[in-house]
Order: sequence, then structure tokens, then C-alpha cells
Amino acid sequence: MRRTVTGAALEMLGRGTPRLAGPKMGQLLPPPPLAPKTVPPPGVRSRSTSSVQGHTEMARERSKTVTSFYNQSAIDISAEKASVRLMPATLLYSGKSTDGQHILSSAKYLQKELPVRIAHRIKGFRNLPFIIGCNPTVLKVHELYIRAYHKLSDFPLIKDQELEASFSKLVQQLLDDHKDVVTLLAEGFRECRKHIQDESIVRSFLDTTLCSRLGIRMLATHHLSLHEENSDFVGIICRRLSPKKIIEKWVDFARRLCEHQYGNSPRVRINGHVAARFPFMPLPLDYILPELLKNAMRSTMESHLDTPYNVPDVIVTIANNDTDFVIRISDRGGGIPHKIIDKVMDYHFSTAEESAQDPRMSSLFNNLTNSGPQSGPMHGFGFGLPTSRAYADYLGGSLSIQSMQGIGTDVYLRLRHIDGKGESFRV
Repeated sequence: MRRTVTGAALEMLGRGTPRLAGPKMGQLLPPPPLAPKTVPPPGVRSRSTSSVQGHTEMARERSKTVTSFYNQSAIDISAEKASVRLMPATLLYSGKSTDGQHILSSAKYLQKELPVRIAHRIKGFRNLPFIIGCNPTVLKVHELYIRAYHKLSDFPLIKDQELEASFSKLVQQLLDDHKDVVTLLAEGFRECRKHIQDESIVRSFLDTTLCSRLGIRMLATHHLSLHEENSDFVGIICRRLSPKKIIEKWVDFARRLCEHQYGNSPRVRINGHVAARFPFMPLPLDYILPELLKNAMRSTMESHLDTPYNVPDVIVTIANNDTDFVIRISDRGGGIPHKIIDKVMDYHFSTAEESAQDPRMSSLFNNLTNSGPQSGPMHGFGFGLPTSRAYADYLGGSLSIQSMQGIGTDVYLRLRHIDGKGESFRV
């Protein structure tokens, strides 16, 4: 029986560490040869038909992972197609039809679009340096994308509501299957960290993969949400989103975790345009805001370990205008040291690792990393800030940091409006 790619990769890694500049995964792994037919020699009894069939089925199952990496002609074709990205205003103003035709149209769009986007990501995995692409954890994510592609491609053409309902179940299943992808990628790349010679390869791959994943999840969740009756929402778009309310939700989350460890947490004050309301998607904010708030609280508590019950407030300021809106998070956590300020936006880097932590800090944000519904695991792997920056860029905005060493840090999250009045991003 043929070995799986993971087993072969591990054995090869044990023989030596190839250089990153070497050939890519797809170049190093040739297609498995066809098994020749064998004829038993005279006097030797052949195995029963059922035994041979059973052996063949086992071999086919064992080699399924391997062959899936080579039987990719359909994936190659899809990867050459351009994705069709939609403006949020298109999703917002597409409207609803009483006969459910809007849901059917959404499903037909997803059926064409998702395989193309997933094929692009598979191509990205293929082009990774060998040492990274064959890492078992990264390979697991690669295989998730391949399985998702085939499940979507094998689904019959959607023509009616019954097929759309089955397709929606498949989409929900795939969302569930891929919920830990960010954590798995963080683990895999951290395992390969000492072998990475060119950080730009990592940054480019992760920026593209994570932003593509965000776009796919937004479109998929939007389609599923169209089935729900909620006058405040059109799919995933809230008609009158209140930045203040969504900030308060994640402040409560972060403070509860902080208080569980310390018995106290920084008070958070929100000011500025607190009454602002406008159409926007909560989903990307649910990824970004917990990361920024956790960082502010961690640095505040860490810099005031001797007075944990008397710590400065964290200030969140909202600024809204016709073009975009800005959320500034200001802390008095001592700022980011000069020697690491240029690294905090790099994947794998975490200020928690670099700081000389008091023993009392040993498990606080390890607990935070495993408790968040959206972004908890990112902190422990140094993925929080770079991922938030990539998401902000993807959404046509920006994430920037201003640090006053010895005082504190201001983080500015700037995002474009989606109401169609000005230039917007595409999902």
C-alpha cells in the first residue's frame, strides 16, 4: 500500500532539511504509478475474489489522500478563472423577493464562485516551499480545501428550492469543517518557523489565504443568513450598525476574562460619535475588535502588576464621516519598546513573548487565547495584529499603530462605509 503524503513528508524531513529555495511541493511529488496486474505462478493458489476486492478497497482508501493531490485537472482549470467579487452595496440593495428567488440567485452565484476561490487557495498551498507545504498541520488545511472543492464541484446544478436547501446544508458543513483553519495555519507555520528564511513568502501567503477565507466566510454566511427573517439585517449586513454596541460587546468579553485571572481589569471608556449608526457587516469587526481590546488590556495589566487594582482606563474613540469611520483604542500600557516596534505586524511575533513577564502573567492570556469565539487562538501564535491588519486592508481600510514609549499605545482601525455613496471594497 502506498504511504500517505504526510507519512512520506515526515520521513523525508527526518533525512534532512531542504532549503526553501528548492522545488515546490507539486514538483517533488510525482503521480503514483499504476499498479501492474499480477498473475500467480503455477502451483500457487490465488486469493479469493472477495479478499482481493477487500485489499483493493483498503488500498484505494489509504491512497485517497495521495491521489487527490494529482487528480487536479479540474482544480487547475478553476484556478485559472478570475473570482467575481461583489461590492457590499450590491448585497445590501439586492432586495428580497417573496418567492425566495433572491436566495436561489445567491446559491447559484456561490456554486460558481466558491470552487474558483478555493482552487486559488489550493494553488497557493502547492506553491509553498517544500518544508512548509509538507508540514502535517499545514497539509491538513491543504486537504480540507481539496475536499471542499470536490464536495462543491460534485454538487448537482441548483435549479430549485429543494436543491438550494441541500446546498445550504453543505455550505454550513464546510463552514464548520474550516472553523479552526486560522489556528491550524498558525500552528503549522510556527512549527516551520526555524526553517523560514524569507518572511515575505509567509506574509504574502498568509495575507492572501486569510483574507480569501474571510471573503468566503462572509459570502457563505450572508447566503445562509438570507433564510432568516430579521428586519435589522440583509444577510450579514446590519442596516444600522452601532459601533458603540459592538465595541461594548467585546469589551465585556475581554474584561470578564481579565477579571477571572486578576480579579480586576481596566475600565473602558467610549467617547466620540457614540450615536453613529450606518450599514456595515459585524462579522469582520467580530474578528478584529477582540484582538485590539485584548492587546490593550494585556499591556495595561502587565505594566501595572504591582497595582493591579489601580490601573489606567482604556479609551475607545469613535469618529464617523461620509467616507469612513475610525475606531481608536488608546491604552496606558507603557507603549511598545523601540526594538520590537517594527515587528509587531509580523506573523509569529507576539509582544507577550518578548516582554519580561511576571509569573502572575504566565497564564492570563493563554486563557484568553482559548476562550474567544472568534479570535482567541491568534494571540498565542502571534497572529492577532497581522491578521487584523490584513483584514482591514481587505476591507479597503487600514490598521495603524502609534506608540509613545513609556506611556502607551494608540491603535487606529479605519474602515470604509458600504452605503454606495463613495468608493468601497469588494468581498
